[in-house]
Amino acid sequence: MRIDTLSPAEGSTSRVKRLGRGIGSGHGKTSCKGHKGQWARSGGGVRPGFEGGQMPIARRVPKRGFHNKWAKHYTIINISQLDKLPAGTVVDFGYVAENSLAKEVKNSAGLKVLGSGELKTALTVKAVKFSETAKTAIEKAGGTAEIIE
Repeated sequence: MRIDTLSPAEGSTSRVKRLGRGIGSGHGKTSCKGHKGQWARSGGGVRPGFEGGQMPIARRVPKRGFHNKWAKHYTIINISQLDKLPAGTVVDFGYVAENSLAKEVKNSAGLKVLGSGELKTALTVKAVKFSETAKTAIEKAGGTAEIIE
């Protein structure tokens, strides 16, 4: 292989469209812009979202809702999911993420345990938040519910 024989892969490059370079080029005279009008002018055209002077749809439709940028989103898990685990297991955010026990674990402020279902095995659960029913169910089954920061 020599440096003078190197060339780009087939189809990876395309020729530049040279406008206004004579009738033989096929892009002469009006440079593919047609005759007159806003789009044929230098600097012509309109900004994105412009609707010809009528009130744009973004301004006609009323604003709705509110997005709290300081809201904390927790990874939610129910005690019914924990009932399937062997006794003595230490359940924390890392364990939930590794074993895919929750649907959504990314961008989370931590683990929150809810009390839906029934728990019969003694587990050590470490989470940021517990519901009252979840905490009592874990302790009733002989496990511990530890709140971590």
